[in-house]
Amino acid sequence: HYSGLEEAVYRNIQACKELAQTTRTAYGPNGMNKMVINHLEKLFVTNDAATILRELEVQHPAAKMLVMASHMQEQEVGDGTNFVLVFAGVLLELAEDLLRMGLSVSEAMKWCSEYLLFAAQVIEGYEKACKKALEILPDLVCSSAKDLRDVEEVASLLHTSVMSKQYGNEHFLAKLIAQACVSILPDSGHFNVDNIRVCKIVGAGMSASSVLHGMVFKKETEGDVTSVKDAKIAVYSCPFDGMITETKGTVLIKNAEELMNFSKGEENLMDLQVKAIADSGANVIVTGGKVADMALHYANKYNLMLVRLNSKWDLRRLCKTVGATALPRLTPPTLEEMGHCDSVYLSEVGDTQVVVFKHEKEDGAISTILIRGSTDNLMDDIERAVDDGVNTFKVLTRDKRLVPGGGATEIELAKQITSYGETCPGLDQYAIKKFAEAFEAIPRALAENSGVKANEVISKLYAVHQEGNKNVGFDIEAETAAVKDMLEAGILDTYLGKSWGIKLATNAAVTVLRVDQIIMAKPAGGPKPPSGKKDWDEDQND
Repeated sequence: HYSGLEEAVYRNIQACKELAQTTRTAYGPNGMNKMVINHLEKLFVTNDAATILRELEVQHPAAKMLVMASHMQEQEVGDGTNFVLVFAGVLLELAEDLLRMGLSVSEAMKWCSEYLLFAAQVIEGYEKACKKALEILPDLVCSSAKDLRDVEEVASLLHTSVMSKQYGNEHFLAKLIAQACVSILPDSGHFNVDNIRVCKIVGAGMSASSVLHGMVFKKETEGDVTSVKDAKIAVYSCPFDGMITETKGTVLIKNAEELMNFSKGEENLMDLQVKAIADSGANVIVTGGKVADMALHYANKYNLMLVRLNSKWDLRRLCKTVGATALPRLTPPTLEEMGHCDSVYLSEVGDTQVVVFKHEKEDGAISTILIRGSTDNLMDDIERAVDDGVNTFKVLTRDKRLVPGGGATEIELAKQITSYGETCPGLDQYAIKKFAEAFEAIPRALAENSGVKANEVISKLYAVHQEGNKNVGFDIEAETAAVKDMLEAGILDTYLGKSWGIKLATNAAVTVLRVDQIIMAKPAGGPKPPSGKKDWDEDQND
C-alpha cells in the first residue's frame, strides 16, 4: 500500500524509464534504428536520440525534464544526447529501488526513524556522487588532440562520434568532415559549426560524397552565362527589376510614336542600370528576388552571370563566404561591397543542376560537404552523422582532452565511486553506490545491442579494471563477450562531452525526484453551460 505522494513519485519515475528505454536500444554502433512519424506525418528512420526526441511529442511533464536535459547536451556539446537519457533513466530506476525498499518519504515522515532513508537523502547521495565523478574524470584522461590542423589526426579523433551513427562508413566520413573543418579553422581557434554547410543530392552512393571549399546551391543560373573565373560578385537583396513607383501614375499616350518612346525610356533606364553594374567590374550578380525578363536580356547583353537565391539565409551565408555586402537597391557596387571568388559555375551532379561558388585556396570562410545517397532518409542520417562529427571538432577546439570510450570510463567511475561510497558514513552511501551502479548501464546497453551477454561483459571489465587497466572497454566487433584497450583501438570520447553528460543527467534525475505533485492548469470537466442566449435562466414572464 502506497500513499498518494509515493504514487506520484513512482509515476514520474515510470514515465522517465519508458522514455529512456526507447532510446537505450538505439545506443552505440550496433543500436537499432527507430522509425518515427511526426505530427506532420514525415518519416524519420534513425538511431540519433536528439532527432527521435525532437520529433516525438513527449507529453508527460517529468519525462520532459529528461528531454530538456538531452536538448541542453545537444546545445552544449552537440553529441552524447543518448548518454544523458540512458544514464538519467537508470539513475531514476535505481532511486525507485531505494524508495521501494522501505526508504520512503511518507514512512520517514511518520516514524522519523534514523535508519529510514528520506528521498532527500537519495538526492543528496546522488549529488555527492556526481561531484566525486567529476573530480575523478580528469584522472581518466588517456590522451589529447595534438594538432587540430592535421587532417589525419582529426579524422582519427572523429571516428567514435561518426561510428555510432554510420557504423562501417566512419573512416570515409570522418576524413570528409576533417577536411572541411580543418580548411576553415581560423587562426583564433574560434570554430563556428554553421560554417560547415551540407548539400544533399540524390543519386550515386555515399562514396561519391565530396568536400568543396565554398558554397553549393541546388539552383540553375537565370541567364546564358554559366561559368565565370575570377568572379567579382554583386549581391542584391531586392528583385533584379526596374524601379516601381510607390503610387500609381497615369500616362496619356496620343499616338504610336509616343507609345514606342515610352517603352524605350524604360528600356534605356534598365540598360543604364545594368551597364553601370557591369562597368563597376562585377561579372556575377546574385539577387534575392525575382528576375525581370528585360533585366535578364541586358544581363546577357553585358555577359553577366545571374543567380537567384530565394532564401535570405543563403544570401547572408554567401555574403560571408565571398566577402560581399548585400545591397538593397540596384546601384553599382563599390570595390568594398563586391565579393570575390575564384570561380562560379553551373554544374550537374547526377541529374541535379547546382551552382558552385568555389575557393581554390583552403582558407575560405565556409566549406560545403556534398552528400550523395540513394534515398532521402539515408542522406538525412548521414547528415546527422556529419553534424555530430563537426560538433565533436568544435568541442576539441575548446578542450583537447579525451577519455576512453566503449564503457571503459564508465566502469572505472563505477569502481572508484563504489569505493568512495563505502567510506561514507550515514544513509547517503546507499545512493552513492546506486549512482556507481548506474554507470554500468552504458557498457550493458552496448553489449545488449551487440547481442552479447551483458553480465559477462561487465564482470570481465571489472576484473580487468581491478588490475589497473583503466583504458579497457567492451569490444563491439568481437562475437563473444570480449574486452580490449580503447586507446589502442582509437575509440575515444571527448572529456567535455562526458562531464556535461554526467552533470546534466544527474540534474535531470534529481529534479524529477524532487517533484511530489504535478499540477496542470486545465479547464475543469463536466458539462459546459449553453452559450446561445445571454439570460437563458431568467423567467420569461419577468
